[in-house]
Amino acid sequence: MRVPLSWLREYVDLPVTETGRDVQAKLVEVGLEVETVEQIGAGLKGPLVVGQVLTIEELEGFKKPIRFCTVDVGSANGTGEPQEIVCGARNFAVGDKVVVVLPGAVLPGDFAIAARKTYGKTSHGMICSTDELGMGDDGTHGIIVLPPEHEVGTDAIELLQLVDEVLDIAVTPDRGYCLSMRGVARETAIAYGLPLRDPALLDVPAPNAYGYPVKVADPIGCSRFTARTVVGLQPEARSPIWMQRRLQKAGMRPISLAVDVTNYVMLELGQPLHAYDRTRIDGPIGVRRAEQGEKLTTLDGTVRVLDAADLVITDNRGPIGLAGVMGGANTEIADASEDAHTTEVVIEAAHFDAISIARTARRHKLASEASKRFERGVDPQAAAAAAQRTVDLLVLLAGGTAEAGVTEVSAPSGPRTITMAADHPDRVAGVAYGRETVVRRLQEVGCDVYGQDELLVTAPSWRPDLNEPNDLAEEVIRLEGYENLPSTLPTPPSGRGLTDRQRLHRRVGRALAGAGYVEALNYPFTGEAVLDQLGLAADDARRRTVKLVNPLSDEEPSLRTTLLPGLLGALRRNDGRGSHDLALFETGLVFRPTGQETKPVRLPVDRRPSAEEIAALDAALPRQPRHAAVVLAGAREQAGWWGKGRPADWADSVEAARVLAREAGVDLTVRADQHAPWHPGRCAALYVTVNGEETLFGHAGELHPRVIKELHLPERTCAMEVELDVLERAVDGALQAPRISTFPVATQDVALVVGQDVPAADVERALRDGAGELLESLRLFDVFTGEQIGEGRKSLAYALRFRAADRTLTVDEASAARDTAVALAAERTGAVLRGA
Repeated sequence: MRVPLSWLREYVDLPVTETGRDVQAKLVEVGLEVETVEQIGAGLKGPLVVGQVLTIEELEGFKKPIRFCTVDVGSANGTGEPQEIVCGARNFAVGDKVVVVLPGAVLPGDFAIAARKTYGKTSHGMICSTDELGMGDDGTHGIIVLPPEHEVGTDAIELLQLVDEVLDIAVTPDRGYCLSMRGVARETAIAYGLPLRDPALLDVPAPNAYGYPVKVADPIGCSRFTARTVVGLQPEARSPIWMQRRLQKAGMRPISLAVDVTNYVMLELGQPLHAYDRTRIDGPIGVRRAEQGEKLTTLDGTVRVLDAADLVITDNRGPIGLAGVMGGANTEIADASEDAHTTEVVIEAAHFDAISIARTARRHKLASEASKRFERGVDPQAAAAAAQRTVDLLVLLAGGTAEAGVTEVSAPSGPRTITMAADHPDRVAGVAYGRETVVRRLQEVGCDVYGQDELLVTAPSWRPDLNEPNDLAEEVIRLEGYENLPSTLPTPPSGRGLTDRQRLHRRVGRALAGAGYVEALNYPFTGEAVLDQLGLAADDARRRTVKLVNPLSDEEPSLRTTLLPGLLGALRRNDGRGSHDLALFETGLVFRPTGQETKPVRLPVDRRPSAEEIAALDAALPRQPRHAAVVLAGAREQAGWWGKGRPADWADSVEAARVLAREAGVDLTVRADQHAPWHPGRCAALYVTVNGEETLFGHAGELHPRVIKELHLPERTCAMEVELDVLERAVDGALQAPRISTFPVATQDVALVVGQDVPAADVERALRDGAGELLESLRLFDVFTGEQIGEGRKSLAYALRFRAADRTLTVDEASAARDTAVALAAERTGAVLRGA
C-alpha cells in the first residue's frame, strides 16, 4: 500500500515538522512494515508554471515533426513576453493550458534547464510531460494538457503536488484494513495519540424500494450488496488534478472520471467498488455461482472460462463481472473519447467471501486491487458509506444527479464477541500491563470492551482477524511496543538431547564430509522426464510419485522418490562450470506412496489434536524414508609429486557405503546386482543384518553408459544411494568403542580358488564364521584370474589378523584358526587353497 504523506495528513493532524521517515518509525513501532519512504520531487526546482499556447509553427526538413511554439507564461519569465519553446510532441493545440519549465529550473534526475539552440531555433525552456516531471503514467504518453480554468503563471509545482513523500507499506494478510488510507490513518492516529477524522462517517440514506433491482442467490458468497444510481453525468468531465495525482502517487493510473472515483474511494475507505454503464445492463443485477463452462470477457479483454465455484455478477444475458475480482467488458464505462458516452452509472459496493474471491483470483491467475483487498478482509459495514462517497464525488465532479433509490441486500449477521481474562495479555507477554492499559488499547483499535476481571470484547467490523483472546493480546502487545518485551532465555528440561536417530544422521553427514564429499542440498521435486532418463522400468516403485497441487515448476510436479536426480544435476552443473573432480553427497527424505494412504483429516485448532487424530493424519502421508547418496566423477586422488593419482571408480562408491556402515558399527555385505540406473556389470547390492536377516540397504556402482549420455554426465560417473532408516534398524545397541589389546597380532595369508560366479562376500562370510573369536580383521587384498587358475575360476587372497585378549597366540593356534576358516569356506563355496 502506497500512502502519500500529504493525503494522510487529511485524516490525522500530524505535526508540521514530521517527515516521512518520522512517520515510518512510528508505524513500525505499532507493527506495520514500512519498506521505503519515497521522496517525490526530490531535487525539483522552479520556475515551473502554467502556460497557454499562443502560436504553433511547424518546422520542416527534419526527420521527425518539430514545432516552434510561443507560450504565455505571464510574469513568470520576468518580462511578460511570450516564451519561445521548441517541442516535438503533438498532443496539444493553440489555446491549450500546458506546464512550462523555464531556464534556471532543475527537473528530477538533476536535469538543469537552460536556453539552447536546437533545430535552428532557440528554445527558452520546455513544455513538460508527466514522465519529465516524475509524475507517473497518466495514459497520454505526451504533454500535460491542463483544464482551462487554471490561470497562466500559476505555480505548477504546487498545482500538480509534485513534492511529496510516499510510504510504501507491506501489508500482511491479517491486516487487510491497512490497504486503505482509512486503515493507515487509524494506525497513525494511535501511534501519535491523535484523533482520527474517519472518512467513512457519512450521512447515508436508508435503503428503500426504489433502488436498482438486485437479486443475491448466494448469501454466503455475497453477504451484502449496495447499489446506487447516478444519472446526468457530463461526458466531458475529467478527474481533477488533485485526484489524478493522489491516484498516481498510490500507484494507479487515471483512466476516466467514473473509474477514477471508484478507485479513489477504494484507496480511501478500503472498499472495492465497481461502476456499470446502466444503459448496458439488461434487467436486474444478480449474484450467483457460475455454471461450469460459462464464458465472460473481463475488462482486460480476456475471454475466461468460468468454474462452478466462481462467484459472478449477472444480468438477464448472463455474467457481466467476476465478483470481487474484475468487471466484464460488456458493461464497461465508456471513456469521454468514445462515441457512446456514459451518462448513467450504477455503483456496486458489495461484500464478498474472502476465501471464494482468493480461490477465483488464483484459479484465473487474475490478481486485482479488488481481489487483493477482499481476500484479506473488507469492512462489511463500509459498503454503504463507500457507495455514498462515490455518489457525492460523481455529483460534485461530473454534474450528475443521485437518484433517490437505495438498494441494500444483506444477510443477517451479528457482532463478533470474544471473552478474555483482563490479565491474559500480561500472561502472554510476561509484562504487567494492567486492566486499564488493556482496555484502552483495545478501544483504540475500535473494540467495545465491557467487564472487569473477565472482559467481553466486541471486535470492530473492519478487523476480521480478531477472533480469539490471543489476537486481542497481540493488539495490546504491539501497541505497547514489542521493543518493551523482556528477553528471557528459556531453560531447557534436563535429561533430553538428540535422539539416537538424530545422532546417527549427524554422524553420517560428518563421516561423508570427512571422506572428502561435499554436501549439496537440492529441491525435493522431480519429474517424469528424469525418471525416463534414469532408465527406470515401468513397474519400478520409484515411478510411483506424489503429485503436487501447486508445483513450483511444471517440469517437476512431483516429490522425489530418489536423491540421485538432484545430485546428478548438481554434478552436471559443476562439471559444466569447470569443476571436473567432484564428490558430492546429500541426506534427505524421499517420498514413497504405498497406495494405502487414507483421506487426510482436518485437525482442530482450538485444542491439541488427540493421538488418534494425529495417527489418522500420519496415515494419509506417504512413506518418507531418509536416504543418503553420493555421486563421483573425475579424479578421486589427485596427481602430483607423490604419484600419478587415480580416477574415481565403482569401488569408491561402495567404499562410501562402508564408511556409513562403520560409522553405525554395522557389518556390510556387498553382492553383485543389476539395478537401474547402474551399469549391470558394475553394480553392487548393499546388505546389512536386521533382526538376524540380511536386508537390502541400497546400491552402489558405476552408472549405465546410456544414463550418463542422457543426463550429459562425465564418463564413468559413479553413485551410491542407501536408506538410512534400514541402517538405523541394523544398529544393535550402543556403539561400542574398540578394545586395544596389549598382545601381538598373528597374521595369516590365504589364497582361495573359487568359481567365477561365487561372490567374494560369501567367501568372506564363511572365513569369518570359521575363524571364530580369535579373528580380529579380514581383508581381501588381491583378485587374480588367468590360465594358472583355470577357465571360469578366480583366486581371492585374504589377510587374516588373529589376536587374543588375554595372551599371545602361538603359531599353532593361529594356523588352526586359519585352517578351520578355510575348511568352512571350502564346505560352503567349494573354495580350494591355491597351490594345493
